[in-house]
Amino acid sequence: MRTKLFINGEFVDAAAGGKIAVLNPYDNSRICEIAEARAEDVDIAVEAARKAQKSWRRADPSQRGRLLLKLADAIEANGEELIQLEARDTGHPVRDARKLDLPRTAACFRYFGGMADKFEGFLPPVYPGYLNYVTREPVGVVGQIVPWNFPLMFTSWKMAPALAAGNAVVIKPAELTPLSTLRIAELMHEVGFPAGVVNVVPGYGHTAGARLAEHPDVKKIAFTGSTPTGRRIVQASVSNLKKVQLELGGKGPNIVFADASIPAAVAGSAWAIFHNQGQACIAGSRLILHEKIADEFLERFIGLAKSIRLGNPLDEETEMGPLTSKQHQERVLHFVRVARDEGGEILLGGKAPEREDLVKGCFVEPTVVRAKATDTVNQEEVFGPFVTVTTFSDDDEALSVANDVKYGLGSGLWTSNLARAHRMAREINAGMVWINSYKVVHPGSPFGGVGESGYGREMGFEVMREYTQPKSVWVNVDAQVEPHYQR
Repeated sequence: MRTKLFINGEFVDAAAGGKIAVLNPYDNSRICEIAEARAEDVDIAVEAARKAQKSWRRADPSQRGRLLLKLADAIEANGEELIQLEARDTGHPVRDARKLDLPRTAACFRYFGGMADKFEGFLPPVYPGYLNYVTREPVGVVGQIVPWNFPLMFTSWKMAPALAAGNAVVIKPAELTPLSTLRIAELMHEVGFPAGVVNVVPGYGHTAGARLAEHPDVKKIAFTGSTPTGRRIVQASVSNLKKVQLELGGKGPNIVFADASIPAAVAGSAWAIFHNQGQACIAGSRLILHEKIADEFLERFIGLAKSIRLGNPLDEETEMGPLTSKQHQERVLHFVRVARDEGGEILLGGKAPEREDLVKGCFVEPTVVRAKATDTVNQEEVFGPFVTVTTFSDDDEALSVANDVKYGLGSGLWTSNLARAHRMAREINAGMVWINSYKVVHPGSPFGGVGESGYGREMGFEVMREYTQPKSVWVNVDAQVEPHYQR
């Protein structure tokens, strides 16, 4: 288990010698201590990245791609180790890490490994006698800040396109969950990535993260996390007017119409909110039910939620593990109290489980709350296994409720009416809409939001544009073409 910073191809101690305890959220036992990066360590990592990027950007793009493909193979070869590490560090059930986190991580590195030598410029039609071509160039040194909810997967989402495009990376995993990112760094070293191209500096947001965001030699900052932190990153970025890419909070509307397949909608809606204990920015955290089917839906939905097996994330039978930290468990339970204070009705859960094997951990029972659309729990991101329920009578009301929040990341709707599906998808204020499904992602499809859910996109060709900048080159190819100004 790697516990030091990874800078310039080596695992090193932090300059100030600080340590951060990494806890297992299942029982809050200590897994290990890791080195704590601070501003000085970030400066050293950025300088290593700056030097390495000069040759990395000039490398044959296909060679960059081959290294990413080799990394994808290494991730799969070491898959069980990564699955166990992620489950212990985050609380993800191993069944989910095996089915989703690990395959998505390898797939992302493999997708952008194939993209590295296929991302093209273009040739605009311009004046006669001139050739104008536009190339895409890497930004330079990229700072990346990864959240604690999907550290393994988000490491690939951040690093793979940045590296494919020719950038060097300084990545800060969350201090709560750094272990899988450090293991990925070790695998990158083993498969042959040049020293300095990737640097990993786990530390706290107000020290390591803040320095990365303000650093004058970091040309872009890519952040996934909360909206308040995103605002602070934007403020810090003015130091050198660096590019900023933000994937922030969400309050996903999940609309079930009267003509929906109820069994499919119930199962899909449970997945939308209870997968990974609801710790997902795209979670379907607002159930918006047509009044005609609300009672039937809730009876089935609550029955399914009651049956979810809570337990040790290392147990193959566990369907829901703990939240990732004690602080976050307290935050989710705080929102239960807020819901009650505002007149909400707790239909299920709303507390930590009392089972003897779970009381030491950071668990919260699956929670269903009936609340008004204007209540705090329908407006603010809870980020837990906590779903609100409201009803509607017609399509216009459903759309009004769906859009009546400051966020606009993920959204879903369930209907058998094709015209309605496309109309609602067009009108919902969100970067992503799932129809008769939820939380489906792929490396080829852009991922991101609008409003206070941030700007910029992960994945697909869109993210390659995020990690490059255009250069326009003009060539006078006709000696007879007169300059615009002559003496």
